[in-house]
Amino acid sequence: MTTPGLDIIPGNDMTRIRAVCEHQRGLIYVVPAERSWVCDKEYLPAHALAGFFRELTALKSKEVEGLMQQWGIYFRQLPTEQESTEAEAVES
Repeated sequence: MTTPGLDIIPGNDMTRIRAVCEHQRGLIYVVPAERSWVCDKEYLPAHALAGFFRELTALKSKEVEGLMQQWGIYFRQLPTEQESTEAEAVES
């Protein structure tokens, strides 16, 4: 999958996310870890990144919040499919 400036490069034991523009260049590695065992291999990067940002923002650290704002990065936890289905059932 490729988006301008972002390349997701799946591998056997890791996924690399290459982030490149004319001002910045970086490579994010996502590997199996203690907190990511519950997901299928193909969803591991999404699971790891969403979980990381969920826990990072839950720290309520002014330093982290400041850095995220400076870089224009915001995170909002979305309901799981099960939670969405349950909410729709209650609304009906």
